[in-house]
Amino acid sequence: MTLFKSLFGKKNKKVESDKNPFPWIPLTTVEQLEEINKKSSSKLQIIFKHSTSCGISRMVINMFTGGFNLSESSADIYYLDLHQYREVSNETGYKFQVMHQSPQLLVIKDGVVVAHASHGAISEVDLEKYL
Repeated sequence: MTLFKSLFGKKNKKVESDKNPFPWIPLTTVEQLEEINKKSSSKLQIIFKHSTSCGISRMVINMFTGGFNLSESSADIYYLDLHQYREVSNETGYKFQVMHQSPQLLVIKDGVVVAHASHGAISEVDLEKYL
């Protein structure tokens, strides 16, 4: 049972951001979605929707942060904890017209989702293509 708890059990919600210095911007309010929309006209906006209770989501976020190669000046990267901010997660889908999945990556440029992926396909998104 201990092995399963360590692989799939709940962890401290800050584990992902504490392991390595990653430029996450916490997405915690619905109002931030309008800010993201506006900022997307001058800078690429990325939202990573993460389930803190899902082992697959934890694995994908580790792959994403390990393979991320954009500078902070080229993109803003938002982290959305789906459990803690359910309303924000729901509104993200409505605002950007993307069906909810978890984990999920949304790439926003000029107010439109130009790419989105979930699960293992997240690592296949070429973010440099959208700069």
